[in-house]
Amino acid sequence: MTAQAATKIPEILERDEAQILTEWIRHQQESAGRRRDLISDRDLERQSREFLHLLREATRGGDLGDSNTGAAFGRVRELLAEVSRSRGLQGFSPSETATFLFSLKPVLFGRIREAYLKDAEGLFAELQRATELLDRLGLYTTEVYQKSREQVIARQQADMLELSTPVVKLWDGVLALPMIGTLDSARTQVVMETLLQRIVETGAEVAILDITGVPTVDTLTAQHLIKTVTAARLMGADCIISGIRPQIAQTIVHLGVNLGDVTTKATLADAFAVALARRGLQVQRAARG
Repeated sequence: MTAQAATKIPEILERDEAQILTEWIRHQQESAGRRRDLISDRDLERQSREFLHLLREATRGGDLGDSNTGAAFGRVRELLAEVSRSRGLQGFSPSETATFLFSLKPVLFGRIREAYLKDAEGLFAELQRATELLDRLGLYTTEVYQKSREQVIARQQADMLELSTPVVKLWDGVLALPMIGTLDSARTQVVMETLLQRIVETGAEVAILDITGVPTVDTLTAQHLIKTVTAARLMGADCIISGIRPQIAQTIVHLGVNLGDVTTKATLADAFAVALARRGLQVQRAARG
């Protein structure tokens, strides 16, 4: 019989599940890092009870070394993933989330010591197996937490990109897209999609790309602007680039960037006047009575 097969952990979980659960919940509730502002005692007890039950079922066959990929631990991993994601959204830190699992160690270790009172060698081997099992599951919990946080951050960044590229209707057939911040490839894609969608919706003939809020313009930024202008023209809208400050003009000349036949203006007001002229419109000062 192998050392792995000789483990008493499944037997301990089967026999003492209720007592282990009670001690584990109390240990969590008395912990200095207990976050009652983020999770109720009722939810904490539910998660603890469900995990301990699934752990008992998963270890019933005596194989504790396959917790990362083994089918027997599939439901255990699913629950830990749910706990990690929910606690990440609730505002728990990675260490606070992992503590849910690691706080089971002292409770389980106490039961193991009782089972190996006269067998020091067996006690050491069993404690090592229990430690490795809970450490692997704890690392899995942390990995899921991290991935969940990365997904939240990615969604927030996407939302910020959309909010930072508003397309404004200045007049019938005239749109303006004021851009603020660095214009990279990802943002260019959002800008292009947003602008083209608004061109389709409004039937606009002129679109003003205002780069007053873009801090610097390099070769890559200029290429992104040209791509956006080209895409808009394919949709039937002519483009004007406004916000060309003296420093940006010098940079574009120094880089040798060719904006082709794209109309550029120093201010949004100048660009708007050109857009109105292309629509056959003009602004006149009203006569005072």
